[in-house]
Amino acid sequence: MTLEEKAGQLLQLNITTIFTDGQLDTAKLAEMVGVYKVGSFLNAINDQAQPHTVVADVIRKIQEVSLRELHIPCIYGLDEIHGSTYVSDGVLFPQEINLAATFNREHAAAMGRAIAYETRSALVPWVFSPVMDLGRDPRWPRMWESWGEDSYLQEQMAVAEVLAMQGPDPNHIDGEHVGVSIKHYMAYGAPWSGKDRTPAYLSPSDLREKYFRPFKSCIQAGALNMMINSASINGVPMHANKTLLTGWVKEELNWDGMMVTDWADIDNLYTREHVATDKKDALAMGINAGIDMVMDPYDPETAVQIRELVQEGRIPMARLDDAVRRILRMKVRLGLFNQPVWDNSGYAKTGGEEFRAQALAAALESEVLLKNEGGILPLRKGTRILVTGPNAHSMRTLNGGWSYTWQGVRADDFAKEYNTILEAVRNRFGEDCVTYATGVVYDDVEWEKDHAVGIDRAVAAAAGADVILACIGENSYCETPGNTNDLNLSENQRQLVRALAATGKPVILVLNEGRPRILGDIEPLAKAVVDIMLPGNHGADALAMLLSGDANFSGKLPFTYPRHINALHNYDYKVSENVATMGGLYNYDAVMDVQWPFGHGLSYTEFAYSGLKVSQESFQAGDTLSFEVTVTNKGQVAGQESVLLYSSDLVASLIPDVKRLRQFTKVSLAPGESTVVRLEVPAKELAFVGADGKWRLEAGDFRIAVGSESLMIRCTQTKVWDSPNID
Repeated sequence: MTLEEKAGQLLQLNITTIFTDGQLDTAKLAEMVGVYKVGSFLNAINDQAQPHTVVADVIRKIQEVSLRELHIPCIYGLDEIHGSTYVSDGVLFPQEINLAATFNREHAAAMGRAIAYETRSALVPWVFSPVMDLGRDPRWPRMWESWGEDSYLQEQMAVAEVLAMQGPDPNHIDGEHVGVSIKHYMAYGAPWSGKDRTPAYLSPSDLREKYFRPFKSCIQAGALNMMINSASINGVPMHANKTLLTGWVKEELNWDGMMVTDWADIDNLYTREHVATDKKDALAMGINAGIDMVMDPYDPETAVQIRELVQEGRIPMARLDDAVRRILRMKVRLGLFNQPVWDNSGYAKTGGEEFRAQALAAALESEVLLKNEGGILPLRKGTRILVTGPNAHSMRTLNGGWSYTWQGVRADDFAKEYNTILEAVRNRFGEDCVTYATGVVYDDVEWEKDHAVGIDRAVAAAAGADVILACIGENSYCETPGNTNDLNLSENQRQLVRALAATGKPVILVLNEGRPRILGDIEPLAKAVVDIMLPGNHGADALAMLLSGDANFSGKLPFTYPRHINALHNYDYKVSENVATMGGLYNYDAVMDVQWPFGHGLSYTEFAYSGLKVSQESFQAGDTLSFEVTVTNKGQVAGQESVLLYSSDLVASLIPDVKRLRQFTKVSLAPGESTVVRLEVPAKELAFVGADGKWRLEAGDFRIAVGSESLMIRCTQTKVWDSPNID
């Protein structure tokens, strides 16, 4: 390859660079590929979802030019976040935060298979998914794109999706699977300010132990590509962090995959971060740190500048060749050299009933019953229901961002065939039983603003209702536009709930939001609270089934729901943080003053735990601990229960977390049925990263808790790993 061809392989441009007036511009395409030697394009055509046939036609033309000019196939990438984000005839699943609430790995795998199949039907072989930034700060506007706040849950769900999307052999990916881009490496979800793309400041132990874990496991599961965090960690921009890019990933894990920047982030090294003097300085800094492909969406001159940097000796030829090899290797693994385009006429399952049924099943298990005072739910058939609130009649709010468009603003146009909450409740309970009053509406321009347009009318309508379904929360948003200065639910919505509660009619809150909004004084006014989060196109149907008792709740919170604006905690806080421990008292069942804790979720039945036992009470680092516990459905209806196993290190050389999730599974039980659940935990999972940066499993006592049951086990020998990673 010539130097120009090599430099071009490192550049990825937005599809808009080869479009004019909404149509593919063959002259521009010829220029970008023939002159600048560009090897990759990305993004939705005309910034919105298109039928898979439309996308495929564009990619066929791109490949024709790429093969003629370069003899190298182009690689095209799409953001497919919760199903087929940008394939309009595909299926949207619940967002990742919802799938995490299922505590069911199969739902992550099902979504991964659907994404891969439907994206391949559009001739796209590469998706920027899954998102695996730990959602540990509810101020962060991308929390709903994560699998929640726990590193183990994040790892398990992300690995399940990666394996499903890429298939059984990441070296030979077939026509029903795609290459993934795990993102955003790493700690993107821990901004000190709470704002998108702002710096994180984290301890080295937390960085290695919690934030790195999901990425490491996905790499070991075969992930072909990684997208880099737009922000910085401890003052070093991730796009210039050779230690974390090359050291931790490429060298320590011996990973031969490819790293791509996020949107225009090389520019940010000099325009925002001020660690580089200009564009060329930033390119040299990023590529030398380990970046292989530069997503520079609008500037083809980037390829020229990369070539010049190599000629000037500022980027070694060996580093350029390494980056090109990684890009070409990914293209080979995706089969693009053998089959740059393929027959997409046979993808009959695209948008079909199989994937739709899976999306509905995921939504049913993801919606969380947080409160059910007096057993007001399920609602009897014939109950007169007032449906109100800004989220009651909106597909946009059910889906959130990355839904047909980046901000999700056109979901109501694209998803007309699906049901809003109002429509689903009418279908389930009968048109004559359901009244609708808007009460509050969202601003058309700013996602965060809403307006009280008919609270009085909603109050008047409540006179004819037996129960009020107040559908509140957030409008759709994504990334920086979703920044907020106040986690409290808006005053207009709280005013609506207060006015409705004053009627004396029981109020059921339906929380439809991408992150937990603080409920302040309105939660005590509600008889029941359901957090549906962002359940997708089938979420309203799922909600109606659950409210009627035709299905049973089984979701559990994958994050901690805060009560106070200045008290944002995670479930695995340090034991010394809780006021209950201030006298030296270790209370591993204590909960911070939160609205609802991680793992909370009610059901229409009751599950009892008994007989927790372990295969060995004493252990060492190489052992595998096997736990058994009996779970019994003591109620009158069938249900599913997520069985969560936690460990607590009682004494450690670094202040221990109060508890950590170590294993989980889900069981289905008929009324009166019992089952013995077996959970295996490798003893090395109980290790932590010490102050010296090394993994340590220290001799001493550990408490294991599953449901209401707990027991003690003891590590008899300290083990310290010299390797930065435990394998």
